[in-house]
Amino acid sequence: MAELQRVMCVEDEDDIRIIAEMALADVGGLEVMTCASGASALEAVAGFAPQLVVLDVMMPGMDGPAVLARLKERADTCHLPVVFMTAKVQPSEVARLKSLGAADVVAKPFDPMTLAEQLRAIWAGLGGEARP
Repeated sequence: MAELQRVMCVEDEDDIRIIAEMALADVGGLEVMTCASGASALEAVAGFAPQLVVLDVMMPGMDGPAVLARLKERADTCHLPVVFMTAKVQPSEVARLKSLGAADVVAKPFDPMTLAEQLRAIWAGLGGEARP
């Protein structure tokens, strides 16, 4: 696996999406595409070809677990690691999200200064290469 460089962030709340983009792109130096809904993420994912997807759990319309299920159904995205972002980080909820196929779970609110490093650590744990 190569170094983590391209991340898609799916978050319905404008403020959180903007902060996440700044945290990942400006602070973390990653190439980021943000989407405001699961449907728009599913439309854009093939063209952007992210290495990792960060998904909000609770979104109107199609929630994070539903988006993950759709990604797993598609041949071009079934391999994509997904990290859920949620305020509900009780052990039982984290276990439930991982049982759905999530690589990991990041707590909200997240620290914008360390979010990219959190994702790089998750990526490295999946067999990717962490930046020193």
